[in-house]
Amino acid sequence: VQLQASGGGLVQAGESLRLSCAASGSAFRLNVMGWYRQAPGKRRELVATATSVGSIEYADSVRGRFTISRGNPKNTVYLQMDSLKLEDTAVYYCYGRWGSEDYWGQGTQVTVSS
Repeated sequence: VQLQASGGGLVQAGESLRLSCAASGSAFRLNVMGWYRQAPGKRRELVATATSVGSIEYADSVRGRFTISRGNPKNTVYLQMDSLKLEDTAVYYCYGRWGSEDYWGQGTQVTVSS
C-alpha cells in the first residue's frame, strides 16, 4: 500500500489549507486513515484519524479548527485546516492501517507564518 499526500504549503496565521491523501495498492477499504505531524525537534504526534465506520479522533490542539474526512474513491482522506496557527507548522504525514499493518506517506510540509 502506498500513500500519496498533497496540499501542503506556506500560509499566514489565520488562513486555511486542505491536505489530501490517496492510498493505492489495496483492494480493501483501510480500517483507519488519518494524519500525523512532526515539528522540528519534536516527536511525531497524532493530528486526526477516521475509521472506516466513521469514528473520528482529533488531537486537543486542533479540535474545532481541523476537520478530517474520508471520501470517494475509497482510501482517500482529507484534512481541512482552518484558523492555522504558528504552532501548526510541521511536516504532515498521511497514515493508513489495514489489520495490524501501518502505512505512511512521504510527508507534506505545512508552514504557518505570522
